[in-house]
Amino acid sequence: MKRAILLISAVLAAAGACGDNPPVVYPTVASVEENQLPLGPRDKLELTIFYGSRESKATYTLNDRGTIEVQFIGSVEAGGKTIDDIKTEIETRLADGYINNPIVSLSVVEINSLKLSVLGQVMRSGNIRFKPKMMITEAIAEVGGFTPMARKNMVRVTRLVEGRKETYKIPVELIAEGKRPNFPILPGDEVFVPERAW
Repeated sequence: MKRAILLISAVLAAAGACGDNPPVVYPTVASVEENQLPLGPRDKLELTIFYGSRESKATYTLNDRGTIEVQFIGSVEAGGKTIDDIKTEIETRLADGYINNPIVSLSVVEINSLKLSVLGQVMRSGNIRFKPKMMITEAIAEVGGFTPMARKNMVRVTRLVEGRKETYKIPVELIAEGKRPNFPILPGDEVFVPERAW
């Protein structure tokens, strides 16, 4: 009798795990824009300076100290600053005796300094590089996808929000099937894929 009860409990648990369908109580739009992210070493930027009828375009990589060497003005401290902050500084310094009425365009080519972790029932657990506009489905793909034992619709994402940790339950398989909205990933997120019960 006891064995039968245990067997029924196991079947019910398996059925529950199989039917994971958490409600949509997670952000579906990134709370941070790309131009609000602080930059760091090895991030790549593209800078275009328009002056008169001419333009100068160059790609820069932040060195280990977080600086770049910009034409006309020399060293610019970029580490820990946003794209908008750096753009304003370059434009101000260029206008200070170098170029009349400069127009500066600055964009992120590649972010290498920001990471997130993907752990649990995935093919390659560990840290991965954050990419602008990255979604949970891309993060899982980046580590080779799920293992056969993954509980795909109860993926937990832990995020630091205004100094406190928040955890979201994300139905990744349903997202991939187009049945739920996607979940935008942010730098520093901890993604954990639990093991299913059967």
